[in-house]
Amino acid sequence: MVYMSNLTLYTTTAVILLDGEGNRILAKYYGSKNAYPTPKEQKVFEKGLFDKTRRANGEIILYDNHVVLYRSNIDVFFYVVGSVEENELLLSTILNAFYDAVSSLLRHQVEKRTIADNLDLVVLALDETIDDGIALETDPNVIVSRVTRPRTDTTDIPITEQTFIQAYHTARERVTERLLRGV
Repeated sequence: MVYMSNLTLYTTTAVILLDGEGNRILAKYYGSKNAYPTPKEQKVFEKGLFDKTRRANGEIILYDNHVVLYRSNIDVFFYVVGSVEENELLLSTILNAFYDAVSSLLRHQVEKRTIADNLDLVVLALDETIDDGIALETDPNVIVSRVTRPRTDTTDIPITEQTFIQAYHTARERVTERLLRGV
């Protein structure tokens, strides 16, 4: 008899982007049982993770009782962190989907400055990939298409069904239109 324990949709405990010096660009920690609830604990984890991976040539490590898959490009390190029991292939798929989506959104210029300049797109791509630790999408093309939907369609979509960015643009367009009519 085979027992499957800890079957859960919650695959990811964190996604972290660090620059070439180990400083945080973006970090999202997931789950109510987060092992690093305070910013101070998160920074310590991130520093140790960077120190262990900055010169390594692998793409997977076991660190602080977590499975960590990582990928670096120029001056940015992408990390996907899961529990020690998590399937490495699934975490790898999540990492590759997110990285490829970001690369496509940034026109293959995945570097610290470009990410900082387009942080809104990167965060939206992350939110389309993972929600509260649950993998939502692993196809980078689908992620990119959800993040880059044309803005012209947003005025026809009820504001309650729009993303925050779409709602902002719709509201801005409506206010501008009203101001122009009033002048």
